Amino acid sequence: MSKDHGIRRGLTNYGDKDFAQYLRNSFARSMGISKEMLGRPIVGIAMTPSGFNNCHRDMPQLVEAVSRGVLASGALPLPFPTVSLGEVFLNPTSMVYRNLMAMDTEEMISAQPMDAVVMIGGCDKTVPAQIMGALSADLPAIQLVTGPMSTGRHRGERLGACTDCRRFWGKHRAGEVDAEEIALVEGRLATTAGTCAVMGTASTMACIAETLGLSLPDSAAIPAVHADRLVAAERSGVAAAAMISRPIRPSEIVTKKSIENALRVLMAVSGSTNAVVHLAAIAGRVGVSISRERFNQISDETPVLVDLKPVGEGYMEDFHAAGGVGAVLQEIKHLLHLDTVDILGQTLGERLAQPIEWVDRRVIRSFADPVSPVGGLIALQGNLAPDGAIFKRAAATPGLFETEGRAVVFESLEDLSKRVDDPALDVEANDILVLKNAGPIAAGMPEAGYLPIPKKLAQKGVKDMVRISDARMSGTAFGSIVLHIAPEAAVGGPLAAVRNGDRVRLSVANKSIELLVSAEEIAERLKHLPARNDPKRGYRALYARSVMQAPDGCDFDFLIHGGAADGA
Repeated sequence: MSKDHGIRRGLTNYGDKDFAQYLRNSFARSMGISKEMLGRPIVGIAMTPSGFNNCHRDMPQLVEAVSRGVLASGALPLPFPTVSLGEVFLNPTSMVYRNLMAMDTEEMISAQPMDAVVMIGGCDKTVPAQIMGALSADLPAIQLVTGPMSTGRHRGERLGACTDCRRFWGKHRAGEVDAEEIALVEGRLATTAGTCAVMGTASTMACIAETLGLSLPDSAAIPAVHADRLVAAERSGVAAAAMISRPIRPSEIVTKKSIENALRVLMAVSGSTNAVVHLAAIAGRVGVSISRERFNQISDETPVLVDLKPVGEGYMEDFHAAGGVGAVLQEIKHLLHLDTVDILGQTLGERLAQPIEWVDRRVIRSFADPVSPVGGLIALQGNLAPDGAIFKRAAATPGLFETEGRAVVFESLEDLSKRVDDPALDVEANDILVLKNAGPIAAGMPEAGYLPIPKKLAQKGVKDMVRISDARMSGTAFGSIVLHIAPEAAVGGPLAAVRNGDRVRLSVANKSIELLVSAEEIAERLKHLPARNDPKRGYRALYARSVMQAPDGCDFDFLIHGGAADGA
């Protein structure tokens, strides 16, 4: 091993290099590590356990399995903690802290003496944060996901968080499910370790990590409690150790071509809208951008092949048993860039040259017999969203694809919470619900775009309405929902100008979202917006100053490729 690897790497500078090595060795020996072991190359293990992160409950077992693989390969595993993001335990939203976790991951990889790293995460924002950090640190890195939950059972029906939690809560709001039953369902939705059991954001990002080439082939969908999840962890440790002698850096793996491949898979699995923001942030770390036109071209060319909730019937455990990401890649092989490389050093073409044992066509359809002939997501543009918006057509009601309706406006999340169920609310089923000030700067861009159907309409049997906001929505959600409107209302985007009674037009065919108000009137209204009251201290002040809009991935402006962090 060369002098600048292993425990010798990145010595603390006391003005005496030999003393720095002597002191580090001494403190390392205090941890009970032999001198012989300290002479080995080091694989860091970025671990993210937390009492506030149910998705990462099995973290100790995964760390142990990775360590086993590293040791068997002749290297030294050294686990270290970083920020952990448990989606439902964070206020105001985990999205606010994704960039903090990315910074933590980058700095700890760069600052500590390791030759390669395995990053273990799962919950929604965790995986993109780790990938973003790894790209900027650019040390050989492998992503290991915690894996999805297995399903629960309720009165003969399979349940999986969190699509079924939303479905049952909708029934409860409509008076179809009583308090006693909803309490039973609450305890049966999430019954094992792991991430949401459907194709939500966590599962989507796992599929994207594998498609990008940062995770082991066929590892994305293995259930958290499956023995093969631990085998994948062990093999990740082996692969990380192998990368020390043949380094493949994340910046060599994540390229414009691999990002386009990931977008193809995102469309084919009908994945989460959140993945669009995360992929934009990941791409920004390597100086890549994907235009709305290219995004929509990829969507229109790539059919939905996977029949999973929230837009289909199955769960992630079914997807794994059906053939997983590998089976999807085979079906869209002719659309992919096959010269991209992965952490094993193989090209995607070489990977797909290997035959797949079996594919369950009830879950993963053939290209000739898709669930839908076009991809699940499209980018919209119009005078209401000059910089774009996202619409998940696979999860929407086709009868609402071409809608013109009256705007029913909520000025903030607080306003929504206060008035949406007010019996006096002036709202009809053919209206369009509009939420303002839920974007990155105003509110941290929470998963509030899934506006509830007003209770008085839900009780009449209304299941879906067009809903518009600058917020996000959970990947487990469904409905005719326009999201990520940019610029957001808080920075003076046209969304801020919408008033009750205005007419709004959604056209999926034209990929447009329009406010049917003159440009002059919109400009006049925008002159009278209230001043922002941004946080003044701590991380939240940094966030308010530096976060970019949704089309740029909501990353910090000084962290993107070519930003201030790179000396620009």
